[in-house]
Amino acid sequence: MDDRFNTTAGWVLFAGIVALGASIVAGETFHSERPEKMGYPIAGVAVEGEGGSTAEEPIEAFLAKADPAKGAQVFNKCAACHNATKGGPNGLGPNLWDVLGEPVGQGKGFAFSDALSKKGGTWNWDNLSQWLSSPRTFAAGTKMTFAGLSNPQERADVIAYLNQQSDSPLPLPAAPSPAAPAAGDKGAAPADGSAVAPVDGNAAAPADANAAAAEPKKP
Repeated sequence: MDDRFNTTAGWVLFAGIVALGASIVAGETFHSERPEKMGYPIAGVAVEGEGGSTAEEPIEAFLAKADPAKGAQVFNKCAACHNATKGGPNGLGPNLWDVLGEPVGQGKGFAFSDALSKKGGTWNWDNLSQWLSSPRTFAAGTKMTFAGLSNPQERADVIAYLNQQSDSPLPLPAAPSPAAPAAGDKGAAPADGSAVAPVDGNAAAPADANAAAAEPKKP
């Protein structure tokens, strides 16, 4: 009886030692370090500390290089609810022919949600980008369940495609100009070291000329 008990206890102890060793080995094998940078990068958004801003570029910057053909491919994600053909029927969502310039949440015989129909205004480059980015953020309470397009270049491509689905497509906007220097900022001095004349045109006299003027004339 004692021998059987000792044998059983020995096997239990051995199994415990094996389990403990396996957990140590697994912990060393699959140990992961904390990443240096947390989160995931988003296209079009500057990372804080890399350029000093977290603001996304305006959609016009992406529209300037938008590709309607790529937009047509991205629009396939929307095709289950929408079409953009002239005279096409409404589906789960409204027909999107000639959508740019249309009243937001109005017309086409579609029953828009109150959240969208009360937004007011007309669809333009900017608010259409906001809508495509996150419908629920743009109009809280909207019936549209699409999560949105986080990539601003994809949004621009889709907008360029929708713009073409019209009898009178609008010209795509040019990329915005770089921000002008703030008032009061002083430009760098010219490389040759020469001074820039004051606004009133009264340039300072050279040091040697002032010295010569100060010398008394000889008789």
